[in-house]
Amino acid sequence: MDIELQTKTNGNHGATYLSKEQVTAGNGDGAAYRITDVGEEDGLLSAQTSGCNGGTVASDHAVETQINLEKIHTPQETSVVCRIKGELNEVIFWRVKLWMAIIILFFFIFAVIIISMLLCSVIHEDKDEIFDPSTFQVPQCFNGSFQLPNLVFTEELFTMSSNESQTLAGELREKLADLYRSSPALGRYFSKADIYAFRNQSLLADYQLTFLMPAEHQDQLRNITLSREMVYNVFRQFLYDQEPDKSGQMYIDPVSLNMFLKH
Repeated sequence: MDIELQTKTNGNHGATYLSKEQVTAGNGDGAAYRITDVGEEDGLLSAQTSGCNGGTVASDHAVETQINLEKIHTPQETSVVCRIKGELNEVIFWRVKLWMAIIILFFFIFAVIIISMLLCSVIHEDKDEIFDPSTFQVPQCFNGSFQLPNLVFTEELFTMSSNESQTLAGELREKLADLYRSSPALGRYFSKADIYAFRNQSLLADYQLTFLMPAEHQDQLRNITLSREMVYNVFRQFLYDQEPDKSGQMYIDPVSLNMFLKH
């Protein structure tokens, strides 16, 4: 048997292989056969592949798509998806329940606060705050004087009908009225304040305070609430609380204050 060996390189695949140009051999029955060349086998395979290339590619894509779909819809994955959906729904359900409980609790606390305030206002209602001013007809008057050290006495202030006197008297009346109307104890009984004279070089102002009270409680009010001590102390405390720099010409000297009950 004569064999010629030759090394060839496949241009398409870069592979090295052995080719048999011609081999005559016996196969046991005396017949000769020829080993097919590898290049020929490549050509045959290439031809077969190119002949059915379109059908084969399309078939491969269809098979691959079917496999992927089968994988997505497997019973195991369907079970997992259902379980995850169930867990998410349960979480959402409990969150909604939690927020509803918080909102209900908030409204409950708000309602309790409102009811408590209403009950307190009814229980602690001060009967003294309910009064009819039209029943206050019995007068209680106090006269007195005070000094305005930041003002200089002029002849026009000596005459109460002058413009300067009327202006100053009006400002002082307003100041005294604000003082007593803001008093929790005396505000409801206060009627008016009058300035009826300016005198002396140190500028003393003479005033009169008028309070009104109901007839049925006049004795108690005269001795306690509308006593000279009460009315005087309210006035004096106001004067000590004032600031000299801010009061300006309307500053009243607390030491100069005097007051007596008019009979």
